[in-house]
Amino acid sequence: MTVMQTTAGTLRPNATRTDICSAPPPGHPRPDGQDRYTISEVVALTGLTAHTLRWYERIGLMSHIDRSHTGQRRYSNRDLDWLDFVGKLRMTGMPVADMVRYAELVRVGESTYLDRRELLESTRRDVLTRIAELQDTLAVLDRKISFYGDAGRAREEERTR
Repeated sequence: MTVMQTTAGTLRPNATRTDICSAPPPGHPRPDGQDRYTISEVVALTGLTAHTLRWYERIGLMSHIDRSHTGQRRYSNRDLDWLDFVGKLRMTGMPVADMVRYAELVRVGESTYLDRRELLESTRRDVLTRIAELQDTLAVLDRKISFYGDAGRAREEERTR
């Protein structure tokens, strides 16, 4: 799970706050001490396709990716943390345009904290609405499952009489 922390710790007055991803995604352990990955290694670690990674870079969802002396992409742990976060945003149903907007705001810097927060709060409201809809749907499914279970037991009892 990605955990967002502040680098300022207990936040002293005038301390700066910086979001960092403190843990790699579950199920995708990274090699100890490694901080440079080829696109094929990132594919293996994230489950994304090379096409998707290149597309993210092309549309501005990924910041500049370093290149080797031969021009091969070299992703960092920070890039992998960002990809994990983008995956979480995708799971919320956030439109790609909003994800790109968020990435642009991150690149601008601390002056965009309020805009980023508003975008994330809006997405959070959408997620809560979807969760409520899914809970309602789950309740309907549970009632139907219970009905068919009861009907099946009643039918079985009639047959055994």
